[in-house]
Amino acid sequence: MYSSAMTSQTSNDTSTGSDSHRDRQSFSIDVDGWLQTAEPSDSLESPNYDARPDPSDISLLVLHNISLPPGQFGTGCVQQFFCNQLDHTRHPFFREIEGVRVSSHFFIERQGRVTQFVPTVGRAWHAGHSSFQGREICNDFSIGIELEGTDDQPYTDEQYSALRALTEALMARHPGITPARIAGHSDISPGRKTDPGPSFDWTRFRSGLSSETHCANKREK
Repeated sequence: MYSSAMTSQTSNDTSTGSDSHRDRQSFSIDVDGWLQTAEPSDSLESPNYDARPDPSDISLLVLHNISLPPGQFGTGCVQQFFCNQLDHTRHPFFREIEGVRVSSHFFIERQGRVTQFVPTVGRAWHAGHSSFQGREICNDFSIGIELEGTDDQPYTDEQYSALRALTEALMARHPGITPARIAGHSDISPGRKTDPGPSFDWTRFRSGLSSETHCANKREK
């Protein structure tokens, strides 16, 4: 379950130095779609998901960003939002999202901690109105990862490391996801969404994916 060690302080860590030892940390996804990891992680099941039309049809990874309140990190509000537990009197912005029911499969904090809200075999409500390569309703066949951040603030080394390890685990578990089938929310909902934004370094992220995962992924196709 969700760790009580989550801080309530605002953090603006924007480290962008060399990648850490977390690059090759061991992540895997079990048969039920839950993350298994040797590093600290949390699971907190959101009520905001349902069954996919075809659980075997998982072939897209979508990257997002989120911060609650906007621009503030480490508040715990994102976790509360995805679980319909957000106190909407806590901040004026929260009134604007009162009653909204959304979720993502995973959330990666600034320090690299991963929280899972929805099993990968389930359909999280993260993409909204969307289309990828002519196919609409991306929630049906995608997995969503939220990065704690904003469009214009650099993501941290720890986030890139955790994201790459998680992506490799997802591609190993769901071989329909290939490097070519990883997109930003802005790619599948252009004009409506802008995340993960110009601050996300796609070249850095893609170049960090291991060649072993690429080869294994190709063999599965």
